Amino acid sequence: MLFAVGKYYLVDSGYRNQVGYLAPYKGTKYHLQEYRNAAPPQGMEETFNYAHSSLRNVVERSIGVLKMKWRMLKEIPAYAPDKSEIIQAACALHNFIRNSGIRDRHFRCCDRDENYVPDEASEDQPDTEEVPDEPDSMNEFRDTLALALFNRN
Repeated sequence: MLFAVGKYYLVDSGYRNQVGYLAPYKGTKYHLQEYRNAAPPQGMEETFNYAHSSLRNVVERSIGVLKMKWRMLKEIPAYAPDKSEIIQAACALHNFIRNSGIRDRHFRCCDRDENYVPDEASEDQPDTEEVPDEPDSMNEFRDTLALALFNRN
């Protein structure tokens, strides 16, 4: 798979931190639930993992709401050639509804609870297993991001 320079997928620990995939630090607190009612993130790696987990939570919520709102997204095979166009159309409709201020029952669930993630977000996801990182430029990139986040706090 080819990746544009400076672009990457935000992935969970089931993926290697490698070119095109930005994974969290392994062996370090990660999930948002682990940070609730606990001390704030400590150190560079926890600070990065907290930010990473927060961003992934937004992505999962968005995917869940899209699947909940437009059920056809759940039925599109992974190999469908026009899948990305259908997803872009759903996102455009989503943005139109949000920007227009139209009240919507599906979006209201997320508006009421910032931690709400619809069940649809995790449907059809393959099981993952933890894999070791491979030394490369993405590890350096992650370290640079982590240090910048840590120094910002």
